[in-house]
Amino acid sequence: MSENRENIRAHTLALSDRKTLSLTGIADVQGFDEQTVNLKTDTCSLVVKGERLHINKLSLESGDVCIDGEIHSLQYLNARSKSLKSRLLR
Repeated sequence: MSENRENIRAHTLALSDRKTLSLTGIADVQGFDEQTVNLKTDTCSLVVKGERLHINKLSLESGDVCIDGEIHSLQYLNARSKSLKSRLLR
């Protein structure tokens, strides 16, 4: 399946002092709690891990998200790769 590159929003992130993460190009928030925020861009998923995470700003219309807290890691997940859970449950 080929994606139309014209419809893909630009994605950027800016991390300040590991306490404030500002993102653009976010299509959806798939789930969150104080330790993990799961986000979806037009091309992949992004997992933010940390402590006391709080979504301070959210606008899915513009694709802007701002997360505050103690940010430990950012991990991009390829949308085409299958998760371990889905491979184990075949």
